[in-house]
Amino acid sequence: MTNPEYWHGKPYYSLDAYCKNTYGEKLYKAALNAGFTCPNRDGTLGTKGCIFCSKGGSGDFASSFSDISASSPDEAEQIFEEAYQHSISFLSGKKTGQKYIIYFQAFTNTYGSVPYLEKIYRLALTRTNCVGISIATRPDCLPDPVINLLVRLREEYSPKFIWVELGLQSIHERSASFIRRGCSLSSFDVALEKLYSARILAVVHLILGLPGEHLTDMLQTVNYLNHQPVWGVKLQLLHILKDTDLEQYWRQDPDFYGSFRTLSLYLEALISCLEHLRPDMVIHRITGDAPRPLLLAPLWSAHKRHVLNTLHKQMKEQGSYQGKHYNDGKNYC
Repeated sequence: MTNPEYWHGKPYYSLDAYCKNTYGEKLYKAALNAGFTCPNRDGTLGTKGCIFCSKGGSGDFASSFSDISASSPDEAEQIFEEAYQHSISFLSGKKTGQKYIIYFQAFTNTYGSVPYLEKIYRLALTRTNCVGISIATRPDCLPDPVINLLVRLREEYSPKFIWVELGLQSIHERSASFIRRGCSLSSFDVALEKLYSARILAVVHLILGLPGEHLTDMLQTVNYLNHQPVWGVKLQLLHILKDTDLEQYWRQDPDFYGSFRTLSLYLEALISCLEHLRPDMVIHRITGDAPRPLLLAPLWSAHKRHVLNTLHKQMKEQGSYQGKHYNDGKNYC
């Protein structure tokens, strides 16, 4: 059974619960756009990016700052602090605490020179109210010099943490090819092993509802992660956004979106994935947000509070909880 006190009453082990258990309070993410690109956009692997990715590189809520590679220490400090405070201002409608996670979100945030990476990571880790940083990247963009940098910074700034978020989306090759992921499952495995050996926690992004995938396919991806050194997971509903290649498929065929056109069908799949997910894995995201001006489908996903309330109500009524159907001979609950 679950531990309601440890999970703070939710039927899954949320990031909110983890932060309250570990730091004694809720932490908020201050998202930044550090001006990176992606090998799937700059011509190294492709020029169009993944078919679902917006022009903002999945960092549409992030505060941008200019290239500070040539800036003096004082100039870099000022530029970074202004972007950081601007990001925090987005949280003004929430009841915020005094501690933040700085989230390098837009595009591929290890895809740069090591000196530049060190500069921006240090600027983040030296914020007095920053508990740690989370770095979104691709599995094929973690060369050894970057891993070594992360280890060095983690040790220097302990007890502050460094998390790395990897975009996997699906283990299935047909899906990876369709979305133009541009990296193999084997490269994901190598990246995970590097992070595990370096004692850096890994968070993996999954997209539920990729075209052509059925519940069995999604559960196979979940089961794969269950047996990997993965600390956290982000479960993301597939959004169709304006000005993406995915939009073109949707406009040609309004039924393209498939089985998740309704909230009830999505929740059925989401709950099943949670029930099969290893119960010690931290859920960093349960549905995901999309900028309303860009969102084309499904429109019901824009009402996030309703989605979450309905999810919690349905899981309670069904007696569902994370790990309900997970069993590897160990008691994680």
